[in-house]
Amino acid sequence: MASIDLTIFWAGIIGFAVMAYVVMDGFDLGIGILFPSLAVGDERDQAMNSIAPVWDGNETWLVLGGGGLFAAFPLAYGIILPATYPLMIAMLLGLVFRGVAFEFRWRDPRHRPLWDAAFCLGSFVAAFTQGVTLGAILQGIRVEQDAYAGGWLDWLSPFSLLTGIAVVIGYGLLGATWLIWKTEGSSQHHARRVAFWLALATLAALAAVSAATPFLAYDYWRRWFAMPGVLLTAQVPLLVAICAAALFWGLKREFERLPFLMALALFLLGFVGLGISIYPYAVPRAVTIWDAAAPHSSQVFMLPGALVIIPIILAYTGWAYWVFRGKAGVHGYH
Repeated sequence: MASIDLTIFWAGIIGFAVMAYVVMDGFDLGIGILFPSLAVGDERDQAMNSIAPVWDGNETWLVLGGGGLFAAFPLAYGIILPATYPLMIAMLLGLVFRGVAFEFRWRDPRHRPLWDAAFCLGSFVAAFTQGVTLGAILQGIRVEQDAYAGGWLDWLSPFSLLTGIAVVIGYGLLGATWLIWKTEGSSQHHARRVAFWLALATLAALAAVSAATPFLAYDYWRRWFAMPGVLLTAQVPLLVAICAAALFWGLKREFERLPFLMALALFLLGFVGLGISIYPYAVPRAVTIWDAAAPHSSQVFMLPGALVIIPIILAYTGWAYWVFRGKAGVHGYH
């Protein structure tokens, strides 16, 4: 019983790390995706300054999620990574290009248009590949004898492309609502206009992915629509509708924080829906979290480290956001 509880605990840690990465680095990537729509000069400088203090710290959660998956669920790591190698390589290259462009656009103003393009492209590639990876995992990975048995491009499908586009649009919404909160003047007005259309597109993409997912496998359909579980799962789309209404209301009333919080809530509800679909699998319909888990002794050995490191990361992250809680001006915070 202890080993079962500890396996669920570690699954919760990995899930929390992935969710933290999505909501925190999501608005960073979203700003990169929106970058071409921002006016050269003050608007772009404000957008960059709004994420300058936190963007690299946000990626801590990606390292924690990936490293935790390798340590706590090595079998799942050994199946998912070979199935998505091209996507992982592209994502990491996109994050590298974004990081390099972020620093060099300030230090090499003569080539700033080039670095702005690299920032946008890197952000788009990272966001798109993360979405495609999600779709590839949801649609199923061929597993034989506890190893990946598919081909180099098994991840590529209409469904995975749909989830890739959906994540790009969703990250764009996070970026726009973040700019509403953290910028002022023309940047804020532009972000508010863009956020309205991105909110509509995000809801349409969420509906499309939600409608397509039950048709991937009967197990997904049963989890969402079979009685009595439907009485519980029906609350998720209801909450999505409530959050969407609050998002549009906040945009119309020109609130600064509410749209961003509601955009985060939509992502959280999407994550809850993902959990409903795949639990208790680490690799959907092939390997459960208990099959994929490291030995109980290894889980116990890692536990003190997780109980120390995660609160430190949370405390540092909260402190960083608190220190830089004001508006991001052209020349920094005020």
